Amino acid sequence: MSYFIKFFSIWFASQFKFIAGPVLGSAADFSLLEIIAVSVGGMMTSVVFVSYLGDWFKSLFSLKITPKKFSKRSRRVVRTWQKFGAPGVAALTPIFLTPIGGTIIMTAFNVDKRKVFLYMLISALVWATIFGASINWLLSIPFFDNLLR
Repeated sequence: MSYFIKFFSIWFASQFKFIAGPVLGSAADFSLLEIIAVSVGGMMTSVVFVSYLGDWFKSLFSLKITPKKFSKRSRRVVRTWQKFGAPGVAALTPIFLTPIGGTIIMTAFNVDKRKVFLYMLISALVWATIFGASINWLLSIPFFDNLLR
């Protein structure tokens, strides 16, 4: 399989689940820089796409959402938002949410697009570096390398 097909496939998977980038990038023998590039690229592609697609849907249908009673899940989202704000949601997105989910939450709370992009970019860079380096470090231990390869 050519390099570009591997890269595109991992980039595509990273759009939907961030951890796929570091895990699959390491499995494809990518360097740490390539793992960071493919993971951040995938996440930011979905963040930009969902941000602008959400605006398009709002303008096209001019949806009027009726307020609903709070569910356990929505209370947890609001509590997290009140505690940590946009930077906190962006920091938790690669671990607990998908890039799409984090962007939808930030858009629902009317965060400025530039801030969404900035916070998500910083979060993606930090977590891609942490995940990529830790996976590479784990695979450098002979026990895990022999176990997995």
